[in-house]
Amino acid sequence: LLDCLLEVLRTEDLQKNNEALLYCMGAVKFMSGNAALLNEMVNKGAVEILLQLLKQINNIKENDTYFSSLGHLLVQLTAALRSLAGVARARHQLLRGAAASELCVALEQRVGDEDVCTYIVRIFSKLSSYNDFCAALADCSRCYILFLALLNKHQKQQDLVIRILFILGNLTAKNNQAREQFFKEKESVNTLISLFQTYHELDLNAQKWHHEREGEGKKHPKHPSETEDVLIKLIRVLANLSIHPSVGAALAAAHRVVELLVTVLEYKSFDDCEELVINAATTVNNLSYYRVKSSAVQDKKLHIAEMLLKLLMSNNMDGVVEAVRVFGNLSQYHEICDFIIQKKIYKFMIALLDSKNQDVCFSACGVLLNLTVDKNKRALLMEEGGIGKLVDCLQDFGPADWQLACLICKTLWNYSENISSVASCFGEDTDTLLVLLKSLLAEELVLDYSLDGDLRDDHKLHWEREFRPVAEKLLDRIQSHHSSL
Repeated sequence: LLDCLLEVLRTEDLQKNNEALLYCMGAVKFMSGNAALLNEMVNKGAVEILLQLLKQINNIKENDTYFSSLGHLLVQLTAALRSLAGVARARHQLLRGAAASELCVALEQRVGDEDVCTYIVRIFSKLSSYNDFCAALADCSRCYILFLALLNKHQKQQDLVIRILFILGNLTAKNNQAREQFFKEKESVNTLISLFQTYHELDLNAQKWHHEREGEGKKHPKHPSETEDVLIKLIRVLANLSIHPSVGAALAAAHRVVELLVTVLEYKSFDDCEELVINAATTVNNLSYYRVKSSAVQDKKLHIAEMLLKLLMSNNMDGVVEAVRVFGNLSQYHEICDFIIQKKIYKFMIALLDSKNQDVCFSACGVLLNLTVDKNKRALLMEEGGIGKLVDCLQDFGPADWQLACLICKTLWNYSENISSVASCFGEDTDTLLVLLKSLLAEELVLDYSLDGDLRDDHKLHWEREFRPVAEKLLDRIQSHHSSL
């Protein structure tokens, strides 16, 4: 029977036998809902037949008599393709058959047909998780304007909005060109802001309702609500876009974007929705990297620092890491350095050096480096055993991460600028530091043959350009004062 149905779809005239094709396609759609039949359908060439039929439908233009009636056929066809997209071999055939561009054509022609749009978006949502298809979709330059049109038209339809944002998140995750193309589309950021505003208000109302009922023994649901899920995926798009230098700089200056992100940090806790809080903190971190004149992050830096303090004091390590990263960027400003001293945050940064986590140590060390730019704040490193912990970090991570090793040496260089004697400066850590610097400056250490060629070259480059110059200066300074011991 499947052979017969597929043969009808392959050979019958689209316009003469529209109704017969519709029923056959409906049958195939229902059969595609049976997991046991999917592989058989792929083996019998269903993907190629459906793509060929899709191309024929796309050739019928809007002013044609058959255009609207073919919408029903297209719903069944895209629903079947959505089921087939779950089979690995079918995905390869969809890629080879230029399915991304054909589905974009169908989406553009049927933007008013909610059912067709939903199925096509579901196909893209499934397939954009795979790098090869994601790249093919990113190459369809019209896709960005289509997704924006759908977001504007169906703003309140959460299942459609969630999937489109998920697709945009996948497209912008690794592709700098996709980030730029999406950003340059007319009203792209305003569309995201409008969505953010809409779902933020819905979430505030839901949270208010939930808190009012808490007295009745209602616990906050463990998984994100649908509204929170929209915000999570929307903020992920903003985080990805902000990686692109010019886009990130523009978003850092977009006051409404920054306001909404900060508001999320204000009213959401980890208990409410961990993923949403971390996504908001990550995006603020990305935007805080850009030191542009009209930066909204810079304008709100003290308020952001207050919000980050809440994350730092949480038991959530991912949240702590994101907060420390933002402080790493913001501590380039005097006001934030003063805030860090006032709130004793520097003690927390020194304590984090014990975490044995490379990323955490890197971010914490970045904050300490910025603090030591001010000579009045350098003595703080002597508290909480800060010098010893920096030396331990250098010992633990130096050979594996020359950028971190460079940060540590720069911090120690700033700290020891007005050195009178190494004993008063580095105390009991002096000898360990001397031996360590000498060994890390030995070139044979850099040529780690367990690494592949490219990685080894990269490793050596960071050692030569970043670590060695500052480490040599630090070693010379310590040796020249060593007699003072």
